[in-house]
Amino acid sequence: MTQTRYDRRSCLKFMLSSSATLLGLDAFAGIHSAAAAIGPNDNIKVTKIETFVLKNSWVFVKISTDAGITGWGEMLKDDAKACAAGALEVAHYLVGKDPRPVVHHWQAIHRGAFYRGGPIKTAISSGIDQALWDITGKCYGVPVYKLLGGPTRERVRVYGRVSEETGVNAMKVGPRASRTPFKYVEGMKFVGEVAERFKALRDKHGSGVDIGIDFHGAVQPPTAMLLVKALEPYQPWFYEEIVQALNVDVMAEIARKTHIPIATGERIFTKWGFREILEKRAATILQPDVCYAGGITELKIIAGMAEAYYSPLAPHNPQGPCSLAASLQIAASIPNFLVQERGDNEYVDLLAKPMPPVTNGHRPLLTDPGLGITIDEDKLMAQVGEPRPYRARFDPDDGSVVDW
Repeated sequence: MTQTRYDRRSCLKFMLSSSATLLGLDAFAGIHSAAAAIGPNDNIKVTKIETFVLKNSWVFVKISTDAGITGWGEMLKDDAKACAAGALEVAHYLVGKDPRPVVHHWQAIHRGAFYRGGPIKTAISSGIDQALWDITGKCYGVPVYKLLGGPTRERVRVYGRVSEETGVNAMKVGPRASRTPFKYVEGMKFVGEVAERFKALRDKHGSGVDIGIDFHGAVQPPTAMLLVKALEPYQPWFYEEIVQALNVDVMAEIARKTHIPIATGERIFTKWGFREILEKRAATILQPDVCYAGGITELKIIAGMAEAYYSPLAPHNPQGPCSLAASLQIAASIPNFLVQERGDNEYVDLLAKPMPPVTNGHRPLLTDPGLGITIDEDKLMAQVGEPRPYRARFDPDDGSVVDW
C-alpha cells in the first residue's frame, strides 16, 4: 500500500489547484503567489544559482529553490565578469542547503575562502547575501527589515535630483571646474573655480538644500586640503572620499583640520575595513555599499559599530534596484541612518511593478516580502550583454596615469 505524505505546502498547493478549477485560470494567477509561502518548519533547498551581466556593467545574481521562491541580489559593477563567475562557484557549497540561515552562509562563504576581503570576494558574498535575505523574507511573507528587528523609522530620506515634485532637497556634486583634477598640487585657478562654482550652486538653492561634494578619491591630499578650506564658507553637507581610502591616516589627518563632516566607504569592505575608519576618526559618515561591503548581513553589523562612535550610515548606491531595495531594508532597521544615495531612482526598466513613490524627499518603507521588489526577468534579459570596457585616465600634459 502506498502511503501519501501530506505537509503544509502540499495541502496549500492542493487547495490552490482546487480553487483554480472552481475560479478559472485568471483567478488562479492572482493567488498563485501564495503557493510560495512556507512555514518556518517546512523544508526548502537551494536548487540553482545564476548570474547576469548587463551592458551597463551591473551584475545580478538569482538564487532558485525547490519551493518556487527565488531571490535576487546585485554585485560589484567593476570586474563584472569576475564577480559573475565567482558567484557561480559558490553553488558547490550552497545548492542543496536551506537558504534561510543567512548569517551562517555568510560566514561559510567568507571564511571558507583562504583569500578574504577585497572588492570581488566581498561582492560575491554581498550579492548572494541579498538574494538569501530576499528568499527568507518571501518564505515568511515579510520585508527583510522585519526580520532584522522591525522598523526604526516610518520613511527613508533620499538624495539625488532636487525636485519640487518629489520634495527631494539634498544632492551631491563633484568638484566642478573647467577641467578635472589631475595634478598632485593644483594651482589657485583650479581651486578658485571649484569654490566659485560651488558658491553659485549654494546661492541658487539656498540654505534649504543639503549639498555634498564628492572628491571621488581622485584628488591628491595637498589639493584636497586646499579644496576643503576653500569650500568651508559655503557649508557643504559633507566631503566624500576626500582621498583614496588605502591610507586611512591621511584621511584622518585631513578630517582633523575641518569642521565639515567627512564621508567615505564605497571602496571599503566588511566590518574589518570600517573598524579602522571609526577608530582613527577618519570619517564621520559611513557609506558602505550593500553590493560589495558584505551585503545586508554585514551592513547591519557596520551600523552597530558606527553607532558606538555616534556615526550615521548613508549607504552608497550607484547601481540597480536590488542595490537600492537592500539599502532601504538597512535604512529601515538601523537607528543611525542619515540618507540614501540615489533613492529617488525608479528603475522602471527592470521592475515588474513600481516602487512606492518618493514624496516630501522620502521614500515609504517597502512592504512587499523579501527585498520588497519584483525583478521583471524579461526586462532584465533584454539588457544582458558585454559590460563596459576597462577605463584608464591620463594627465593630458605629460601622459602619466592619474586617479579615476
